[in-house]
Amino acid sequence: MVELTRVSANSGASRSRVRSAVPTTAGVVGTAARSLLSRFGAILIRINPFTLFWLLIVAILILPIVLFLAVAFSPRLLDQGTEWFTLSAFAQAVNGQLLLGLLHSLVIGVTTAVASAAVGFLLSWVVLRTNAPGRRIWTGVVFALLLTPSYLIALGWERLVEPNGVLQVLGWDPIWLRDVIYGPVGIVIVLTVKGIPFAFLAISNAMRGLGHEFEDAARVHGGGRIASLRIVLSLLAPAVWSALAIVFAESVSDFGVASTLANDAHFPVATYSLYNAVQAFPVNFPVASAVSWVLLILVVLALLAQSRALRGRSFRVLGGRSRPVLRVQLSRGAKVLCTLALFILLVISLGVPTFGAISASLIDGLGSLAGTHQWTLDNYQRVIVSPDLSQPLLFSAELAAITATVTLVLAVVCARLLANKGGSFGGRILDLVLLAAVALPGIVFAAGYIFAYNLPLTNTLGIHLYGTTALLVLAYLATALPSTSRVLVGTMSQIQESMSHAARVHGNGAIRSWLSIVLPVTARPMLSAWLLTYTATLLELPVSQLLAPPGSLPISVGITSTLAKYDFGGGTAMEVLAILSALAVVGVAYLLFKLIAPAGWRRIGRSA
Repeated sequence: MVELTRVSANSGASRSRVRSAVPTTAGVVGTAARSLLSRFGAILIRINPFTLFWLLIVAILILPIVLFLAVAFSPRLLDQGTEWFTLSAFAQAVNGQLLLGLLHSLVIGVTTAVASAAVGFLLSWVVLRTNAPGRRIWTGVVFALLLTPSYLIALGWERLVEPNGVLQVLGWDPIWLRDVIYGPVGIVIVLTVKGIPFAFLAISNAMRGLGHEFEDAARVHGGGRIASLRIVLSLLAPAVWSALAIVFAESVSDFGVASTLANDAHFPVATYSLYNAVQAFPVNFPVASAVSWVLLILVVLALLAQSRALRGRSFRVLGGRSRPVLRVQLSRGAKVLCTLALFILLVISLGVPTFGAISASLIDGLGSLAGTHQWTLDNYQRVIVSPDLSQPLLFSAELAAITATVTLVLAVVCARLLANKGGSFGGRILDLVLLAAVALPGIVFAAGYIFAYNLPLTNTLGIHLYGTTALLVLAYLATALPSTSRVLVGTMSQIQESMSHAARVHGNGAIRSWLSIVLPVTARPMLSAWLLTYTATLLELPVSQLLAPPGSLPISVGITSTLAKYDFGGGTAMEVLAILSALAVVGVAYLLFKLIAPAGWRRIGRSA
């Protein structure tokens, strides 16, 4: 900074000599212009890199959502109507078909939350507190469910039970099962399956820290199994309420099931009502914004219910006298029942959708009367050979790689700021922004981007992003950054500043210190975060559905578009190839890390 000041002073003296030597008007004007440009350049040099970081955060996370939510109250402010302040959009949002969709979402959200929390609690109990066989595989099953988009699970069920579907081709017309799946029960089943991982992770983490002494105390005082269970449930109340709130929020904001199973069953829900408002002609942004406000209010109410239920109560159970948990030794009959229950859950959650997708992709002409309905690999051949079917996968893979890389860089900065023990003002603001972004449904993000980057003001400023691939990538980045940052916060919190300071004292610069100190410690978590973002972006639906640029379809939109043309074999073949490609990327990435990364990088963060 001292050198920059000296250069500026010397250049100022030089400009003074030039002005005295050339005392013409043109020379004075030209010198003044050069002086202004020089000062502007000095300002740019002095800009803190974090300023650019905050400008990007505002552009991708704050501005689009704030503008979109504001139009519900003031259409004229953003050239969407004549009123400066009105609540007419909310009157339309809570009327007729829109109100029915909101009520359906509310009921399904509550039902799904309760069912997922119940199943998640029982699953946690079996895995952590009993000696049931096969319990170790359930961590992998939970993460597989967590990464599987809800619309793929719904489509797997549809391919099985639909008219002329897989089961009918196999000789059984499941009329009663079709009536169940194509309705609220089927929607609840799929959303419950998607909610189980959230409930399991929330409850199991708390259950691991709950000692066995509380159950022993209940038994000593004459309580039976029911009394012990009540005590455990009371002590796990924070985790249970967190599971209820998370699953409720995920269910009411889900777009995958809304655009597939619910839409095919003519069962309106809130997120699809929002999608219809954005896709209508002319576009009704105020009503779409009002629906988004209602969705946000539902999520906030769930969080407030959680806070109120836990207010004034203490749940501190860990201490120096905590006793390790003793696993319940199940009888042979109980083991059989647990194994059967876990198997049924596995079949419903992953088995049926996987079988439905794979079998549908191997049948010629599935869903119509024109095909031979013979088992064949022609659908895969068509997807690989035809550019219309293969291009979406290549396009999405490219965008997912770009999004994962940029997201990882920004997430490292965000996680470092959040992990700062000093609790800076900027870190607290960033924490609030990221928390709010996590609560926002993906469909709201997409609608916000459509609105903000298609405003006349935006075009006047020369920002022409609407309908481009760049806007789609920015929206992917906005939806991925909050969760990826949270994933890396724990890792960044473990890094002591003294290590970087020691490297700087020994002559290393900032970049070299980061490469030699921080990167080896965080390499494995950063790779996992990159892969998590890649797989989630590859099959992302709501943002892709609304922001897909003309002529370039992401794989999720390609799948749904192909299925909408009744090409069920081609669409399901695209599903299978997309999932296999994601698994291949994950496998190759970890293999390369194992083969190429230094030994120290591989040892740090590896479980024993």
